[in-house]
Amino acid sequence: METQLQIKLARRPVGVPGDETWELERSAPRPPEDGEVQVEVLYLSIDPAMRGWLNDVRSYIRPVAIGEVMRAMGIGRVVASRAPGLEEGALVVGTMGWQQLATMKAEHLTPVSEALAPPTTWLGVLGLTGLTAWFGLLDIGRPEPGQTVLVSGAAGAVGSVVGQIARIKGCRAVGIAGGADKRAALLKDFGYDAAIDYKAGNLNEQIRGTCSEGIDVFFDNVGGPILDAALRRINRGARIVICGAISGYNAATPPPGPANYMSLLINRARMEGFVVFDYVDRYPEAIAEMAGWLADGRLTHREHIVEGLESAPEALRMLFAGANQGKMLVKVKV
Repeated sequence: METQLQIKLARRPVGVPGDETWELERSAPRPPEDGEVQVEVLYLSIDPAMRGWLNDVRSYIRPVAIGEVMRAMGIGRVVASRAPGLEEGALVVGTMGWQQLATMKAEHLTPVSEALAPPTTWLGVLGLTGLTAWFGLLDIGRPEPGQTVLVSGAAGAVGSVVGQIARIKGCRAVGIAGGADKRAALLKDFGYDAAIDYKAGNLNEQIRGTCSEGIDVFFDNVGGPILDAALRRINRGARIVICGAISGYNAATPPPGPANYMSLLINRARMEGFVVFDYVDRYPEAIAEMAGWLADGRLTHREHIVEGLESAPEALRMLFAGANQGKMLVKVKV
């Protein structure tokens, strides 16, 4: 490939990132140096956290710089190698970015098995998506058999896995999603015991009706009014897992904090955030268990794939509009 397409950050967005946020550039790919490989990118993951990386603020990871290739997890195949132990043809996962070819240090890539699962699965249920669900629910939420686990953003890539893990661990899973179709998918496709359509109105009453014995674990991907409504129904000793707050990611000003936070004191409950990168040493443990669940049919997943690297900006907008049906991916090599 004499030239490759890259999508770089042109300016920091206010609100939803529009086309003016990005610069499409063609350039000659850099050949690998000692210890590096060149990877042909096959698929890219589109995740809510990417919106936060566009803001020039302190976070768990540095922001994407102006003029830098947009950061994104990807899966690809090694096409040139100057790194012992990582040969041409190897299938690898890593932070490849919005580009067709990624030249990077071999130590920043993880080889994966195509025999164990198809390539896209390594960006979804066996990738950071599934790992986020596994560690967030089991390490932070610590559900016990018979308890009620409520999940916001339950039809999303992470939320749909959380509900299934809760069921596998013997819990009652209740999901919150937006729209009748997504509510139906929670019940039919992902095995939730009960489902709430927050767009149908009266969220407090819906939570009361589906969580009549209260909430023991709340896995929150959304924040905002949904977090406030859940806090009203938590049980004594409840655990609130803060995975994300997608409802406020495109806000021009920081959204207000939860009004019902005193429920944490009254119920001696705990609210805790986490970042999946903190568990990197334990990834094999989680992958092994989830791969077993996939193999025996206890864990299922959906994918929403758009084609062409040029589609990445629109795919990110679709994610925040709730237009995706499953894990959002961009197929780079078409």
